[in-house]
Amino acid sequence: MFRFFKRMKTYVGSELNAALDKAEDPVKMLDQFMREMSADIREAETAVAKQLANEKMLQKKYEDASAMAEKRQSQAVEALEAGNDDLARRALEDKQNHAKQAETMKQAYEQASSDVAVLREKLAEMKREYEEMELKQDSLKARAESAKTRTKINRSMSSVGGDESRRGFDRMEEKVMRFEAEADVSEEMRSDSRSIDDELASLKKTSEVDDELAELKRKLGKE
Repeated sequence: MFRFFKRMKTYVGSELNAALDKAEDPVKMLDQFMREMSADIREAETAVAKQLANEKMLQKKYEDASAMAEKRQSQAVEALEAGNDDLARRALEDKQNHAKQAETMKQAYEQASSDVAVLREKLAEMKREYEEMELKQDSLKARAESAKTRTKINRSMSSVGGDESRRGFDRMEEKVMRFEAEADVSEEMRSDSRSIDDELASLKKTSEVDDELAELKRKLGKE
């Protein structure tokens, strides 16, 4: 179980690189990896709980056997004090049986207790690794989304200038320039026409002034 979880952590890195090479969705794969790791942790928690229950059971059997051995010892003393050697002997024989059972249960209990401590530590390590991978997952997701966005933008930019839309844009630009040129020519023609009208109007105005000046001189006797 725990070795598998270690392999899974390594597997995440290698499979993520493979996913990128195959153009698979790394975000979805990361979610799948995290679900698998979470399932491993739940399985490990179940295993630890079972081992803990086994430890408690062995502890109880050890304590019960020890208590019975002490009880038979006391009963053997009582039997001797009552002058019943046979009963005292049988009490001592049963005491030895419970004492042996207690010793066996003690060893099993101590081993189970040691195993529980190791499993708890490994489970804690799994959870720490999971938390690390969870943080890394968020970072990798952000990087993946950023990379996809940049790729999309770069592809869009690279297509500008080489497709029909750019050629159409160039045509429209040329058309606008043609409109502007026509407007300039029209403005020049209008300017030329206005100049002729202005000169004719000026000549007429000058003639009227000369006539008025001659009339004024005549009245003043200046002619």
